[in-house]
Amino acid sequence: MFEVEMGTNIGTEVLTVIHSEKIIYKQRFPSPHPNIELYKVTYLSEGLKVKGMLSVPIVSKPLPGLLYLRGGIKKVGMVRPARLIEFAAHGFVVLAPFYRGNEGGEGNEDFAGKDRYDAFHAYTVLKSLPQVKENDIHVFGFSRGGPMALFTAIKFPEIRSVVTWGGVTEMRWTYEERVDLRRMMKRVIGGSPDKYSEEYEWRSPLYYCHDLQVPLLMIHGMCDENVNVEHTLQMKRCLAKLGKEHEEWLYPQFTHHFPPREKRKITKALCDWMKSHSPEENG
Repeated sequence: MFEVEMGTNIGTEVLTVIHSEKIIYKQRFPSPHPNIELYKVTYLSEGLKVKGMLSVPIVSKPLPGLLYLRGGIKKVGMVRPARLIEFAAHGFVVLAPFYRGNEGGEGNEDFAGKDRYDAFHAYTVLKSLPQVKENDIHVFGFSRGGPMALFTAIKFPEIRSVVTWGGVTEMRWTYEERVDLRRMMKRVIGGSPDKYSEEYEWRSPLYYCHDLQVPLLMIHGMCDENVNVEHTLQMKRCLAKLGKEHEEWLYPQFTHHFPPREKRKITKALCDWMKSHSPEENG
């Protein structure tokens, strides 16, 4: 049972105590949208203070929650306020971890390794917020955020739905495909897949698809050179063989980053798909 204290002011910050073990500091962040509030937040993850951003529509009733898991590493692929506002405008309270070691947070990123706990703890924070409807949280992951989203959905099977967009499912393929990332992956993971196969497998949700109980939508551009579409196709085969609920939206003409107009259209469609798995929609 979570205990939440809202509205304790500390200068420009708002302190919220959750379950007496987790502390989240909320600090207002300038929002370009008149009906959506933005906050920089700090919460605890395995004893580390981790930073993130919270986007909250100004409405009188609780809304579905969305855990937004970014791609990239460090400054590459960092959370953009405009993207969170886009999801919030579709009727979600959105929490996006920056992951450990970023934007003043403690620790070091682990590329879907131990930093997955930053996603796990962010989920419990999001779940505790009074602005979020009970039993109505969804997860979205882009690129390297894909495995973060899938591992979170495996950890918390009560999650209503999960969406990956250009998501990694086999970390060894990422090592092979992304020559530009090999040095970083060796440093973070410990070495190459030949020497550290277990570490790469641990970061690869493809090997854990049998544990997934949450409806999954996978979005992928078939011309993606950053994360080959085979990541999604192999996951599809695995889930189909196991009889797991899943869906794929494949786009032959697009790469890793979709054109803005198409991205907006697909974002609305995936938000509608997530809402179709909310409790009321299921009758």
